[in-house]
Amino acid sequence: MSTLIIATKNAGKANDFKLLLEPKGFEIKTLLDYPEIPEVEETGYTFEENARLKAETISALLKAPVLADDSGIMIDALDGQPGVFSARFAGEPKSDAANNAKVLAMLGELEGGSRQAHFHCTLVLAHPDKESLVVEGKVTGEIAQFPKGDNGFGYDPLFFYPELNKTFGELTDQEKNTFSHRSEALKQLDNLIDDWFN
Repeated sequence: MSTLIIATKNAGKANDFKLLLEPKGFEIKTLLDYPEIPEVEETGYTFEENARLKAETISALLKAPVLADDSGIMIDALDGQPGVFSARFAGEPKSDAANNAKVLAMLGELEGGSRQAHFHCTLVLAHPDKESLVVEGKVTGEIAQFPKGDNGFGYDPLFFYPELNKTFGELTDQEKNTFSHRSEALKQLDNLIDDWFN
């Protein structure tokens, strides 16, 4: 069984990856298994730059395959914000509740299509001896008037997905892993990962 290290300490994100990758025969570890690894500064201006920084830096340190993602929400009415700054949109320390409150305050009374948003995910799979593999996924929805649902993390309770008439915070794990931006990116990865490892 191949060990694949996910470059995250976020338990929610790690669980998303486990559900999708363990059935393929990977043993999934995260940065919580490697407390000695220092935090990689996300200094990039794009999702790919940040994901690449994390994957390639940690892979070089551990001499092992590392999968990193950088994902975020892009809101049309806010000119694509928060984008790469999604996790820290309301400042430090990181707070999902504060980020959600800031988005709602900025959108104010806007309604319907004026609240369109996109969840974006870029995955980078790195190994010291290989060219990194880069894939992307995106899903379109809108920002709800207020948070709904206790599942997921980040902006999930705010991201309303019209096809299911629910926010991502109301989806089951199975639903989320069928429709999310991360699952879209993982489907792309799924098509390429065997060739890359071989």
